[in-house]
Amino acid sequence: MKNIWERVDMRIPDPEGRAVGERNARLLFELNHTMPHTEEYSDKLHELFGDNLGEGSFVSAPVLGVCFEKIKIGKNVYINGNFLAMARGGITIEDDVQIAANVQLVTNNHDPYDRAVLTCKPIHIKKGAWIGAGATVLPGISIGRYAIVGASSVVTTDVPDYAVVAGNPAKIIRILNSDRFPKN
Repeated sequence: MKNIWERVDMRIPDPEGRAVGERNARLLFELNHTMPHTEEYSDKLHELFGDNLGEGSFVSAPVLGVCFEKIKIGKNVYINGNFLAMARGGITIEDDVQIAANVQLVTNNHDPYDRAVLTCKPIHIKKGAWIGAGATVLPGISIGRYAIVGASSVVTTDVPDYAVVAGNPAKIIRILNSDRFPKN
């Protein structure tokens, strides 16, 4: 799956994709203008993510992005405000992940020679990972179990389980003791 880039030519009409995009834009506007921690907010959140929002998970407004139908969020995930999900390539967020404010998950890019073509590759954030404030995760990246991405980091390569990465581009600065985490 990670070795293949999906290519999307934006010049080719896609009425179904356009309708989904317009629906998502409407839902984002409504969600971002609804009082958080209310039943109405919860309903809008579930309408946007459908069955792909795990039990006990919460996404704090404002939320920005595209292709929310391609995002799968596990259980007990917390995503803070100003979350940008460019999800055309697909985003999987496993259980117990924490994502701080102003994080960008970007699964698509433009072909450098034909910018009307998007190249898309999935992002996978594994169980218990923590993404620090203002971090950017680029297309095709996997963040390992219980890994930590430091604030304002730009993740350009996969992050191993239990690794702490920081910087631009993000580099491993420490490996956490795996014995201190659940084994399941």
